[in-house]
Amino acid sequence: MGENSLKGIDVAILAGGLGTRIKGILGDTPKVLAPINDRAYLDYLLEWLDGFGASRIIMCLGHLAQKVENHLQGRGGVECIVEPEPLGTGGAVRFCRDAFRSDPLLVMNGDTWLEMDLAPFVTAHVNSNSNISMVCVQVEDVSRYGKVKIRDHLVTGFTEKDPKDKGPGFINGGVYLLSQKALNDLCNMNARSLEIDFFFELKPGSILAFIPENAKFIDIGTPESLTTAVSVLPAS
Repeated sequence: MGENSLKGIDVAILAGGLGTRIKGILGDTPKVLAPINDRAYLDYLLEWLDGFGASRIIMCLGHLAQKVENHLQGRGGVECIVEPEPLGTGGAVRFCRDAFRSDPLLVMNGDTWLEMDLAPFVTAHVNSNSNISMVCVQVEDVSRYGKVKIRDHLVTGFTEKDPKDKGPGFINGGVYLLSQKALNDLCNMNARSLEIDFFFELKPGSILAFIPENAKFIDIGTPESLTTAVSVLPAS
């Protein structure tokens, strides 16, 4: 694993969502602080990023932001920015735009666990001269997530999630590398959703598709997957 893969690369964690699907379980606890094996999910995420040498992390917060800020009090290398209202994933990146200094920027969802080696992902992005790179994960059933169409290591299209579209395929893993140009393009498009309003609208082949080896992926945004996370994430 590349211990310095993220050296000099800012990391943006999108964690401003309302968490409506698991509010019945978490109550007033934000998703990113969901307790898993007696630890907050965010602690797993930050520890994983530490392993790649991440030194500057921007938490893009919204709902229940104060609880996240309190949890992070005293921890160095993490900056919290709170959006004034729900802005969507694209809106959150735009709102925090001035805080992003590195080229590229690593952007990741705060409610998905994707255990993989980031070193080859960063290398592939740099070598390709791509403005946008996306981690794509193969799953047994794409109906819950929506499908990513890939050809020659490039994203050629997306299919929105459809309960009828079952079976194996590739999905968006929620981890991206964005160049400064891509960030500027996002801001100019005024996209609310990073996934739908920005990525879906790009010309086919504009996004590098990176498929990691032996990746572990889980979305902790539903009661079922939150339960599954207990066996996927390492015990404390």
